[in-house]
Amino acid sequence: MSEAYSRNLVEAALLAAGRSLTLNELVQVFDPLSRPAPEELRAALEALAAEYAGRGIELKETAAGYRIQVKRDLAAEISRLWPERPQKYSRALLETLALIAYRQPLTRAEIEAVRGVAVNPNIIKTLLERNWIRVVGHRDLPGHPELLGTTREFLDYFGLKSLEQLPPLAELKALSELDPQLALPPPLGALVAEEVATQAVAVDVEVAVDVEVDVEPDAPAGEST
Repeated sequence: MSEAYSRNLVEAALLAAGRSLTLNELVQVFDPLSRPAPEELRAALEALAAEYAGRGIELKETAAGYRIQVKRDLAAEISRLWPERPQKYSRALLETLALIAYRQPLTRAEIEAVRGVAVNPNIIKTLLERNWIRVVGHRDLPGHPELLGTTREFLDYFGLKSLEQLPPLAELKALSELDPQLALPPPLGALVAEEVATQAVAVDVEVAVDVEVDVEPDAPAGEST
C-alpha cells in the first residue's frame, strides 16, 4: 500500500466522520489484509498535517483523537456562512467552567467560595448536559458533596490533548483562547459547527484565583436561586 493512498484514506475518513477519530478507529477503515502498523498510520497523519501547512484547514490532535478543522484565524470569516446568531454562554457559566478546569476536582460550595456568589443550578446542569463536566467523586464531608471535573469532551471541544495543555493563567484572558472546535462535519467539506471561536464571552483570569467576582445573574452566596 502506497503512502499516498494511506494519507488519502485517512483524510477521507476524517472528513467523512466529522469528529475526532482515534488511531484504532482509523485503522478500521483499511482493508483487514493491508492495515498499516501504528507507526505507519502516525506517519500518514504527520504527512497530512504537513500538507495542510499554509492552508485554511489543519489536522488537530485532541483527547478524543484526530480531526480536521478550520484554522482559528479564519473562524470569524467562516462564521459568516451562518447568519443565524450563534449560541452564547453567560460570563457566570464560563467562569464556573474555568474554575473547574483549573482547580478540579471541586465541589459546588468550593466554586461559590471562590466566586463569592451562589452557583445557579442551571449552570451546572448546562455544563453536565454539554458533557463538559462530570461527577468524579464525593468530598469526605457531611452530605458527601459531589466533586466536579472536566471530561474528554471538554478537552476535545477546546482542542486540547490533555489538561497539561491548558495555558498558564497569566496568559489566559478568555476561555475562547482555548481554541473552540470548528471542525469539518459531514456532508463532506461542509463547514458546520455548533459554535465558532468568536462566540465565547471573555473570562477574566481572576476567576481562577482567590478573588471574589460578583456577577449579576447569580444570587449572593447563601441565598436561594
